[in-house]
Amino acid sequence: MRDYSLAYLTASHSTVPEAVAIAAELGYGHVGLRLQPNAAGAPHQRLIGDAALMRDTLSRMADTGVQVFDLEIIRIGEVFDPAHHLPLLEAGAQLKAQAVLVAADDSHEPRLAEHFARLCEVMRPYGLSANLEFMPWTGVKDAQAALRVLKAAGSPANGAILVDALHFGRSTSSLADIAAIPREWLRYAQICDAQAGLHFSTEELIHTARQERQLPGEGSIDLRGLFSQLPADLPVSVEVPDLARAAQMGDKAWAALALAAAQQVLGDA
Repeated sequence: MRDYSLAYLTASHSTVPEAVAIAAELGYGHVGLRLQPNAAGAPHQRLIGDAALMRDTLSRMADTGVQVFDLEIIRIGEVFDPAHHLPLLEAGAQLKAQAVLVAADDSHEPRLAEHFARLCEVMRPYGLSANLEFMPWTGVKDAQAALRVLKAAGSPANGAILVDALHFGRSTSSLADIAAIPREWLRYAQICDAQAGLHFSTEELIHTARQERQLPGEGSIDLRGLFSQLPADLPVSVEVPDLARAAQMGDKAWAALALAAAQQVLGDA
């Protein structure tokens, strides 16, 4: 059976220790944490710089066996200094996390590739991989663009491409593009559902991504086709934000539905 991770956006009202507890109770093997906001002033989970909270988190991880898989988020803009993200990397090393999600805010691919290569170099001593996520409203809009950036960056050993089902379904990426990603450039993938298509505005794309996705099987994204092109043993991050439904039933109940739906679609039920 695949290893499933509870993504931050699926249980975004939970603290880090609460997320670990929810994951353990429901059968997730890992959690994903957002320890840096994805935009100025945006929500994230408090942990960096809080020694007591870190001790509580590590204790709960030891008690439950749930581990941290990925951390969010590093954004690479036209001006970029990896040193600004050292507190995140240091927290990742303490948590023994495996991956950091990286987003591109720069559409100039040579410069982006240079910055990505530098980030990978800085991250290496911390045991973390840099996972470049293609998103149709960013500087890396599809899987082919992500491939170009990693190749231009010199194919760093800890560089990777993050495939999110939502962005696959709403970008020009094809199944052949996904199949063309080298195995060593895949560390994990994200699953959710939504209405597929290329007709959405930037505002609609961002709204769905952050607030209103669907459970796997509820939308029209070709999830079975997508995951048939990904390694069968690839860890799966269950990232299904629906702020309205999660608020109504609570993070734990929503995370349970999300896991069950993902397992059903992927044949692990």
